[in-house]
This record gives sequence, C-alpha cells and structure tokens, in this order.
Amino acid sequence: MRRFLADTTPLRVSADYRRLWFGLSISNIGTQVTIVAVGLQVYALTGSTLAVGLLGLFTLVPLVALGLYGGALVDHYDRRKVSLVSSAVLWVVVAAIAAQAWLGLESVPLLYGLVAVQSAAFAINNPARSAIIPRLLPKELMPAANALTTLSMNVAMTGGPLIGALLVAQLGYAGAYTLDMVLFLAALWAVFRLPPIPPESSGDDVVRLDGRGRARTAGLRSVVDGLRYLATQPNVRTTFLVDICAMVLSFPRVLWPAAGVVYLGGGETTTGVLAAAFAVGGILASVFSGGLTRMRRQGQVIIWAITAWGLSIVLFGLVLVLVGRGSPDGPIVWAVVAAGIALAFAGGSDSISSVFRQSILQTATPDHMRGRLQGVFIVVVAGGPRLGEMVLGAEATWVGEGWAAVVGGLLCLVLLWLIVRLTPRFWQYDARHPTP
Repeated sequence: MRRFLADTTPLRVSADYRRLWFGLSISNIGTQVTIVAVGLQVYALTGSTLAVGLLGLFTLVPLVALGLYGGALVDHYDRRKVSLVSSAVLWVVVAAIAAQAWLGLESVPLLYGLVAVQSAAFAINNPARSAIIPRLLPKELMPAANALTTLSMNVAMTGGPLIGALLVAQLGYAGAYTLDMVLFLAALWAVFRLPPIPPESSGDDVVRLDGRGRARTAGLRSVVDGLRYLATQPNVRTTFLVDICAMVLSFPRVLWPAAGVVYLGGGETTTGVLAAAFAVGGILASVFSGGLTRMRRQGQVIIWAITAWGLSIVLFGLVLVLVGRGSPDGPIVWAVVAAGIALAFAGGSDSISSVFRQSILQTATPDHMRGRLQGVFIVVVAGGPRLGEMVLGAEATWVGEGWAAVVGGLLCLVLLWLIVRLTPRFWQYDARHPTP
C-alpha cells in the first residue's frame, strides 16, 4: 500500500524544501480564506453578483500582464530575493485588506485595487517559488514534489473557503483577513531561511551578466527571448498546448450553478457539492500518487490524464442531458451522485496532468530559462480556465449546459489526439533523459 501513497521523499531529503512546502501549505489556506472573504464583502457592499465577478477581472489582468515579466525577473536576479520581496509585498497587501475591514472603510474600488496589486505580486512570486524547487531537489524527485504541492493546494482550496465563510460569520471580515496575515508569515519565514539562489548562466546570457552573476537588464527583450526559446522546444511547448486544449474547451466550473438549480436540484447546496467533488478528486489523486510519480513516460501520462479529463466532462454533461432542465424542488440523488463522481474523476485527472506538466517544465528547461517559462506557465494556468468559462458559458446559451459539457469534452479529446499525432516526440518523452 505504501508504494501507492504520495512519495514524501522530497520532504525527507531537503530541509529547505521541507520548510518551503510546510510554509506554503499553511499560507495557502489563508490565501483561500481571503479570496472567499473578499467575495463575500464585495457582495455585502453591492448586492451584485456582477461586482463579485469583476474581482476575477482585476485578478486576471495583472496576472497575465506581469506573469511574463515576473519570469524574466526570476531569470535575472537571486530567486530567493525575488521571492522574499514579492512575498513581503503580498503580506503588506493582506495587511491593507485587513486594515480596511478593521477601519470600516467599505470601499469596493479600494478592494478592487488591493486585489489587483496582490495579483501583480503573485505573478512575480509564483514563478520565483516554482523555479526555486528544482534547485533544492534532484530532477527525479520533481514529480513527487509537484504531487505534494498539488496535494497542499487542493487541501487549501477545499478547507480554506469553508474556514473563510465560518470566520466571516463568527468574527467578521477583519477576523478572516487577520488570520491570513498570521498564516502568511509561515511562507515568509520559509523563504527567508533559503540560501541565496542566483540564476545559472548559459550561452548568450554570459555576456549580459555583471560581476555578481546577475543580468544587467530584465526587460522586454528578455521576455521575447523566453518566448522565442519556447517556440523551439516541442516537448515543453506541448505541455502548454494540451493544457490550453483541456481548460479552454471543457473547463466546467461555469456550469455548476445552473446544474444545481435547473438540472439536479438542491440549488446552492448541490453547486457546493459539485465543487467539493472536483477538489476531493484532486486530493485523492495526489494522496495516491506514489506509483504514478515513478513513471518515466511522463508525456504519455499527461495525454492519458487529459483523455480521462475529457471523458469525465462528457459523462458530467450526459448526466445533465438525461435529467433535463426541470428546476426540481429537491435534489435528484442519483444524478447528483453521478455528476459528483464524474467531476471527482475530472479533478483527479487534472491534478495528475498538472504534476507531470510542471515536472517536464522544471526538468527539461535549463535553469537560465526556467523563470521565464514558469511565467508563461502561470499565464496559461490562470488564463485558460477563465477563457474556458467564457467558451462553455457561450455554448450553454446556444445548446444548454448539458450539451455544452458534452461538446466541450469531445472537442478536447479530438484536439488532444491531433496534437499527439503532430508531436510524436512528446508521446516518447522519457524522464530519465529530459529534453525540451
């Protein structure tokens, strides 16, 4: 049984990684608490779902705009310093969010502005943290490390919203934000304890390094260099393409509210069950990832995981089609269970795909380009689901939510296997000899 449980070797072999993992795991819970609390506060101040939805816009735009530049910074400066400074900015922003609640300012534009600054700092912080991990562990432990990261994120995304809602109900918004301030100190401490991690130079970068091993500039040219490099690396590029294929064509979150109210019955409660099922699937996949993380044909694992994703979304859609739009008074139990199982498989498949896509990026990319490609990674991960919500939302207005999921899942499968046919090297990718 131990062979199938998550491989905790990375936590045992590296004290720096162990501190970082625990610190980020704790702080991620606080981050999810704040996300929920901000949404609840905006709704309480405006009574508008649209106003809450705009939080996503103020989060996404800075993340996409600064994701690429943040990666360039990571490739040009000491990664510990970049992560420490951006983490400090994130903590200050959380403190400001807490302060506005304690002072009772009740300003929605202020909240939008703080959320935008927080997202901009995250766009720099996330590539830095992701580029640090391959310097702390050998490449053969990257899948295990990424499985542990995925596990902690899914736990935070499952428990954080519940804790946030309870705190808002019992202590108010200020109490929820203050908890985030306290928990985020764990991440600051973990990054502070890291040793200096300057980027390794290679090839053309050597002529642009100063006497301290640091690049003289980290501007637009550096970002363009990273994108040009990505265009020449088929395996790494394919990890982005297959993720875009899955997220843009078949990300189902936008369908859950209608599924709970119009199809399955139970309203908001059923919608919460569907969201929880998706997250629990991701947790279970991470917990029982021990056997998977030892596989060397990582490209094939990704392809089969996304295939399972597409089939799961099709199954979810078929449940809605079979039930039909009837606005039932109570939940249709068998349909809720079937839809939940389908989404649990989808969440598990997404977690497996994420582990190995990140592993290929971290091991096949040279250190001097790792930050920039991590910047691309965060843009794809953040932007893909948002675009997917728009695509499936538009499809649902034409053919209904059930058929939108079915069509989206099928399109994902067709495009995925077309990509496989066009990039045979990705199918043969061997983790023992990582090539970009």
